[in-house]
Amino acid sequence: MDNDVSAGSTITLGHLVLGTTLLAFGLGHTEVIGGVTAGDAVPIAVYVGGIALFVAGLLAFRDRDTFTGTAFAALGAFWFTWGIGGGTVPADAAGLFLVLFALVALSLALGAPAASPLVRGVYGLLFVALLLLAVARFGDSAGLAQVAGWFATVSGLLAWYAATAALAHWPAALSGRAAGRGVTATG
Repeated sequence: MDNDVSAGSTITLGHLVLGTTLLAFGLGHTEVIGGVTAGDAVPIAVYVGGIALFVAGLLAFRDRDTFTGTAFAALGAFWFTWGIGGGTVPADAAGLFLVLFALVALSLALGAPAASPLVRGVYGLLFVALLLLAVARFGDSAGLAQVAGWFATVSGLLAWYAATAALAHWPAALSGRAAGRGVTATG
């Protein structure tokens, strides 16, 4: 049995895990599905987003991919911590926690110049979602929390698409040339 894990498969795994977690977290905050709340995302946040994403980060570090390792390990720590204690702390403490991890997401969005636009979009939308959710916690605004949930949901869809595109060999980024005959999207 081959125990090697390629960097590409680690990145794909991480984006699939991140996408799943963001979708559960985001849809829970939107409350668009009757009876499903953000609290229902806690098991996914702990085990999928926390542990699995953190392990994907460690695998990326092993492959000497410091950006992906940093992203996945930091976000794994975020999801694990949110899942374990996010609902049991005062609103202002939760808001501060969300601001701090919004800054992590902003660092990832700005620090990913070589990454695809999809990946930068995932982290950029995650930054907006966490920042809006922090403001919603500080101001006790359910409406703003729902808006934040939509940003998280779209971020999750982008992460899911990035992983699925890699697995299915779908286009993940457009070529820098003008579209014309024989010019296709690259993946």
